[in-house]
Amino acid sequence: MTYPHLTLNNGVAMPALGLGVYQSAPEETTDAVVAALNTGYRHIDTAAAYFNEREVGEGLRRAEVDRADVFVETKLWISDYGYDEALHGFEKSARKLGVDQIDLLLLHQPLPSRFDKTIAAYKALETLLANGRVRAIGVSNLSPVELERLMVETSVVPAVNQIQLHPYYTQPDWQAANHEHGILTQCWSPIGGAYTYNGNEKNPFTEPVLLDLGKKYSKTPAQIMLRWHVDHGFSAIPKSVKPERIAENFDVFDFALTPEEIASIDALDTGVSGSIDPDSITLEERGMPIPE
Repeated sequence: MTYPHLTLNNGVAMPALGLGVYQSAPEETTDAVVAALNTGYRHIDTAAAYFNEREVGEGLRRAEVDRADVFVETKLWISDYGYDEALHGFEKSARKLGVDQIDLLLLHQPLPSRFDKTIAAYKALETLLANGRVRAIGVSNLSPVELERLMVETSVVPAVNQIQLHPYYTQPDWQAANHEHGILTQCWSPIGGAYTYNGNEKNPFTEPVLLDLGKKYSKTPAQIMLRWHVDHGFSAIPKSVKPERIAENFDVFDFALTPEEIASIDALDTGVSGSIDPDSITLEERGMPIPE
C-alpha cells in the first residue's frame, strides 16, 4: 500500500490525505491526532479558529512519530489579518502547536469587505516563507476572481487553495482556476459533511452510485469518495474523532477507480453548497479574537 504525496508548486511534498479537526472538541482532538498518526497519517490540518491547535500539538508529541515526518497545516483567522497582525497570528499558532516551523500556513477566508487586510496578511505569509518559518503558504475559500486579485498584488503564487469540494459540490470553475495557476486544490468537507448536516435531503452516504461502487470494491461510500479525491489528484482532509472511522478513512490506497467511475461520481454534482458563503463573512460579525 502506497501513501501518495502531492508536490506543491514550490517543490514541497505534502501527503495527499490528512486528518481534519474542524469542530473536534479540544478534549477529543489529542486522542484523534494520536490515533491518526499511529494509523499511518502524516498530515494534520487545523486552524486558529478551531481553538484546538494546542491539543493538536499535544497529539504530535504523544504519538510515536517523529515531528519531521508529519506535515502540519494551520490557518490564520480574519481577526489576525493585516501584516503585523498576521505575523503575530503565526507566532500564536506556532506556540500552541509547539513547533518552530509550520509546513503549510493558509489564510482562512477571503474577507472581501476588507481585502486590503487580506493582501497585507498574505504579504506577511510571504515574509514567513522567505524567513523559513513556514515551508509553504496558501489560501482557503478564495474564488477565482479573488485569487486573481491576490496574485496581482502579491509575489508568491499560493501553493494551496482549500475549498469545499465533494461529489455533491465539485466547484469546477474554482478547480479550473486553481489548476490554471498551478495551485493545488485541497478539499474540506471531502465526504459531504457540510452538505449532509445542513438539512439537504440528498445524502452522499445513501447515493446509489457510491453504494454500487462500494459493493464492487468492498468499501464504504466514504472510502469511495476519498479514493475519488485521491484519483483526481486533490488533497483531502476528512474529519473524525473515532479511531475506527479514522482508520477506515485511511484505508483507501489498495484500489483505484476507473476513469468511467470517476466520471460517474463527477456527474453527481448538485451545484448546492449547503454551507455558508465565504464572501458573507465579515470582521464585524465573525471577527472573534484569537487568544494567545
